Amino acid sequence: MNAKIASLYRHPVKGFTPERLTSVTLEAGACFPCDRLYAVEDGPSGFDPASPAHISKMKFTVLAKIPAVARVRTAYDAATGVLSAKAQGHTDFAGDLRSAEGRASFEAWLAAVLGEEASGPLRVIEGPGAHRFMDSKSGFVSIVNLASVRDLGQKIGRELDPLRFRANLYVEGWPAWVENDWTGRTLTIGGATAEVLKPIVRCAATHVDLDTGQRDADLVKALFDHYGHMFCGIYLTVTAGGAVGEGDGVALR
Repeated sequence: MNAKIASLYRHPVKGFTPERLTSVTLEAGACFPCDRLYAVEDGPSGFDPASPAHISKMKFTVLAKIPAVARVRTAYDAATGVLSAKAQGHTDFAGDLRSAEGRASFEAWLAAVLGEEASGPLRVIEGPGAHRFMDSKSGFVSIVNLASVRDLGQKIGRELDPLRFRANLYVEGWPAWVENDWTGRTLTIGGATAEVLKPIVRCAATHVDLDTGQRDADLVKALFDHYGHMFCGIYLTVTAGGAVGEGDGVALR
């Protein structure tokens, strides 16, 4: 069953703006490049950089917890470590997240933007080594089938922005929902190969309108009501690395 990559995205700071790419190189056993490098604690999370382990997304400034995060627009320069951020009514921010000063400056700026919607204190943390702040303990790369998103939108009578689902790869060409049955199967994705780990169980992050920062659709309930599950997308583990770009083929073995 063949399809093509329609788009690729990274999320350098967990919960914040997706950044579109034209191509990446996937590595075996690794996360999507420059994805969830940083997270912002909303109060102490218990994360220990000396012994990094998976932490619940609800410990961080993410859409599932704070919808207003969607009103912040960020862009990350991987070469310099500089994060740029904008929010209506606030002075633009730019700072190097690799430095203590840059992280402290972003924490203060973001606290002013989010106000009482954040519990605080806010603290930027960086994943040490290969650790990334993923929602899944084992799913390091995610794919969403655009036909599934369209089908869900038709069921609820409105068009849905696929970026609500915060995937790395968006694929065109598969029938809606076929991906839910592929656990354990192998995909070739451009020059890479990956194993399907499991479908992605969705949460309240998908309820947020990315333009307004307001919850406007209960997509978790809609998924269950219409399909009897709460899945949209699949997690992968890369088993053989390679270059992957827009327009590349994706084939189920």
